[in-house]
Amino acid sequence: MFSIIQAAGWPIWFLLLASVIAVALIIERGTALRRVKVVPPGLLQSALAEYRRTGVTEELLKRLDAHSPLGRVLAAGLKNDKSSREVMKEAIEESGRGVAHELERFLTSLGTIASISPLMGLFGTIVGMIEIFGSATGAGNNPQQLAHGISVALYNTGFGLIIAIPAMIAYRHFRAFVDSCVIEMEQQALKLVEQLHGERQ
Repeated sequence: MFSIIQAAGWPIWFLLLASVIAVALIIERGTALRRVKVVPPGLLQSALAEYRRTGVTEELLKRLDAHSPLGRVLAAGLKNDKSSREVMKEAIEESGRGVAHELERFLTSLGTIASISPLMGLFGTIVGMIEIFGSATGAGNNPQQLAHGISVALYNTGFGLIIAIPAMIAYRHFRAFVDSCVIEMEQQALKLVEQLHGERQ
């Protein structure tokens, strides 16, 4: 492996750095973005059951707020349980925007790595081509320099694609997951509003 890195030349170090960052982001987001942590099943029902028993208490709000992203959205609605439907929906939407922004954390960086990795590989290809053409002399071509330049070009191009493909797959997967979670939180929050205002049993 180290011999490949040496053969690829100095441009591959940028790609290695990008690959390490991409792996770290994928692991972090894969750990944080799990449905059971973002939109835990049964949370709305348990929150409503406790609300009907004791009403809105500081303990309930704190527990919901610390529980999960869905819990923060529900807590924002329960804080305004005495307000009108419109005020409650505004509070929920404001909290939901903050939660959605938090769920999207690091996804822009992952998408950027997926987009620029092929370009960095292309940069390595250009460096390799420069070495190839730079090896030409009046007496002819230096085969060793020619082979080295081609290896730099091909290794960098391949490595750029190896980084970009899984990074793009992970980025798209996490984006779709966040979008589905946001829709689910909106639906749960709407159920909360309708139940508190007596429009749904």
